[in-house]
Amino acid sequence: MSEISHVPCPHADCESTKAFSFNTEKKCGFCHVCEKSYPSRGMRLKPWASKEYPLDDDMRVVEMEVVVDNTPSTDLSFREYRGILPKTMEFFRVKTNDVKQVYPYPNGTSKVRILPKDFSRNAGFKADCLFGSNLFPANCAQKITVCEGELDALSAYQMLSGDGYTKAVVALPSASVGGKFWANVTAYLDSFKEIILSTDNDDKGRRVAEVLFDLFPSKVKVVDHGQFKDANDFLQAGRRQAYKDAWWSAKKYSPAGFTAGAEDWLKAVHEETPYEYTPTFSESLNDVIRGWVKGGITVVKAPPGTGKTSVFRASQYDLVVKKGQRVGVLHMEEMKSTTARGMATYHLGKNVNTTEDQDFYGVTNEELDVAIAEVVDDNKFIAFEVNPQDPIEDTLKQAKYAVTVYGCDYLFIDHLQRLAYLSGVDGATANLTELGVRLVEFAKRRNVGIVCISHVNDDGKTKYAKSIEEEAIMLLELKRDMKAEGDDSNYTFVEVTKNRPYSQLGKAGSFYYDMETTMVIGT
Repeated sequence: MSEISHVPCPHADCESTKAFSFNTEKKCGFCHVCEKSYPSRGMRLKPWASKEYPLDDDMRVVEMEVVVDNTPSTDLSFREYRGILPKTMEFFRVKTNDVKQVYPYPNGTSKVRILPKDFSRNAGFKADCLFGSNLFPANCAQKITVCEGELDALSAYQMLSGDGYTKAVVALPSASVGGKFWANVTAYLDSFKEIILSTDNDDKGRRVAEVLFDLFPSKVKVVDHGQFKDANDFLQAGRRQAYKDAWWSAKKYSPAGFTAGAEDWLKAVHEETPYEYTPTFSESLNDVIRGWVKGGITVVKAPPGTGKTSVFRASQYDLVVKKGQRVGVLHMEEMKSTTARGMATYHLGKNVNTTEDQDFYGVTNEELDVAIAEVVDDNKFIAFEVNPQDPIEDTLKQAKYAVTVYGCDYLFIDHLQRLAYLSGVDGATANLTELGVRLVEFAKRRNVGIVCISHVNDDGKTKYAKSIEEEAIMLLELKRDMKAEGDDSNYTFVEVTKNRPYSQLGKAGSFYYDMETTMVIGT
């Protein structure tokens, strides 16, 4: 078995024990809690990670250093660090030297930081309370500020102090704390009228905000850090007043899925790209649909014999080589060698789909190898596989790997009906319905274009895939008169029957299949 699932995450800052998947053959993985790929640039790992999930020898990793002693070094003191003054360090009882820092928690245990940035929990540390909560009794102030890290809590307290009244500032022991932790601190946080959240603007920070919103929907406000990552970045930049202004301007947290107020709407208008297009290889088709669209699913419908796969091949080559896009393909009815030779045919302008064709047109193995290497260089063209009997979740994981690990802009799936049998032959329509909904959400979230072939019967009806057609933002139908005389039978005509982004519908030209080269040309 090449993939193991529901296992502990190797990343140092993630506490998930069953959301990580690792492919032992490809030596890569993905965590569905912290949403980090493995391997990834600058990753910090738990000490056991590289043994449990081995990587190639040339892969550089930074493993989390382990501190197991509970006795701090004798030269630790309240000294300045990263703009935090000795008096602030003393107030929070944080001691440091040139090697490490010790953060005492109210429960009598300590967390250790190995400078500059490697954290480790020393023996006996318990992540069951808020750092600094012993310094600010319940209901001691109107507002309490919650930071993601201890250094940020010290920084925020230092920048906010001096206004004549108490500023309560605490820190989470980890951004990945669980339900038991929140149960311990709920009553304490509820004693304050407002909870000001000053965390990183990333997935971990947003998860913390969501938890707090669920617990205290009317109390939570979020500090907009703007160009700065966290509170300590403000402090080191000498921007104390800017942080105070951001703190006082903190806005009520709006859960994901809500857009409210002029600021939110204007942000959406100016920061979001509703749809991104990459022109196809057919000018006639571009006139109607503008191009292959990102952020949703495009379904290409056609009966057998219309040249669907050939059109796909031409599109993939055009995107990779001529448009500079990264493409992942799931071809469920062809071997990888067929895929590679098909792409080489376009690159060479000669039919090399088989060894016989290659010999006939006088293409050497060296020329073939060079052509293939040029097309796939830098992982810009990849193929992934799924077993039709595997769960839907496994197919989605492969799609996620293609985007997160290899950076694919477009995914091509040939064809949907083979995916209908995921998890077994029973419930094929239901399987595709669920897959379609989840692929749509994935395409939107990752801004990736997903293009699928859907087979239709002679009566023009689609088997199993009607729901995906409904979910698709674009629908193309291919037609070919195979009984036409002469060269006319080599034309496949395309009609746009659904075009949600651009609204234009109707006939969109044709594709010509060159029998000699086996290449498709757009009109």
